[in-house]
Amino acid sequence: QVQLVESGGGLVQPGGSLRLSCATSGFIFQSYEMSWYRQAPGKERELVATSGSFGGSTNYADSVTGRFTLSRDDNKSTMYLQMDSLKPEDTAVYYCKGVDLYLRDYWGQGTQVTVSS
Repeated sequence: QVQLVESGGGLVQPGGSLRLSCATSGFIFQSYEMSWYRQAPGKERELVATSGSFGGSTNYADSVTGRFTLSRDDNKSTMYLQMDSLKPEDTAVYYCKGVDLYLRDYWGQGTQVTVSS
């Protein structure tokens, strides 16, 4: 059974940092394209960053480029999102997503990030 579990969200002041984790199980982690998405209140879910399978490239949304870093630990089957220089507009529920070789999507339950003074 494929499972993705996010953690690490919370309340942080503008300019602060957080690191999100996405722990996975039930599949061969290296074979999945992994992504972070976010959804702010009243807005559609948007792509934040994507990491290709088998060491493929990583791409970021323009809004987070230079501030967020996606990384993967294949030994731990875990993906991370290091978020620095956070802004109030980064406030959202953050989700991780995995896509298998058959292009099936699997989502975590989300973790809330709130950037506020």
